[in-house]
Amino acid sequence: MRTTNMLPKAVLLDLDDTILIDNLNVEDCWRIACLERCAEHPTVDVDALLAAIDRVRIWYWSDRDRHREGRLDLNAARREVVRLALVELAADAPLSLAGRIADAYSKERDARMEPFPGAIETVRWLRASGARLALLTNGSSAGQRRKIERFGLADLFDLVLIEGEIGFGKPDPRVFERALAELAVEPSDAWMVGDNLEWDVEQPQRMGMFAIWVDASGKGLPENSAIRPDRVVRTLSNLRDWAVPSALQDDQRRVR
Repeated sequence: MRTTNMLPKAVLLDLDDTILIDNLNVEDCWRIACLERCAEHPTVDVDALLAAIDRVRIWYWSDRDRHREGRLDLNAARREVVRLALVELAADAPLSLAGRIADAYSKERDARMEPFPGAIETVRWLRASGARLALLTNGSSAGQRRKIERFGLADLFDLVLIEGEIGFGKPDPRVFERALAELAVEPSDAWMVGDNLEWDVEQPQRMGMFAIWVDASGKGLPENSAIRPDRVVRTLSNLRDWAVPSALQDDQRRVR
């Protein structure tokens, strides 16, 4: 693990659960969606369905190939999760209910999405401090572009790389190599900041980058985790508590 507080030439940033709150309200969104749509089918036990959805979605997203395919079409993936949950329960309801529940869930997730407090201001601060910025995000082009446009993020970055647009995503080394090449920096001159230990920490570290893990839940590293971030923050805005912009670095050198 390395330590530094000097802002590098470039900062690579994740989007979901780093800049935007995405996965922190999953259970509430599923409950609202099931309560709303199962009102039409009172024979369906909502609590049993929620438990089944929880089991199925953990299974579904645990597989790398399913994860890659599913994140490129989230609506289809969510419908499949609910369909499998209803089949598991042998629920007395039409399978079309799966689509209605999944759509209600997606709508609720979208409605709740918002930036973490101070996150966008921190992106602006990084840019004003002289760092070149790249946004690296997995998922479909349409879905991720909607978020980027909705929150006015595009103009804050020198480069935006979306898995669904370039054909590969994190933790594939090619996405990091492309970002570094287009920003014209070496790995040692870049930070990667994100919430996924494998995608945003482990692979960047292997390539020589300084990796900062965003622990939004505050639960700390998983037990027995072999991955050790170079720095851990609760929110992106915490960067401003300790990172020193290049202009101040120059001032410090002159003082010495």
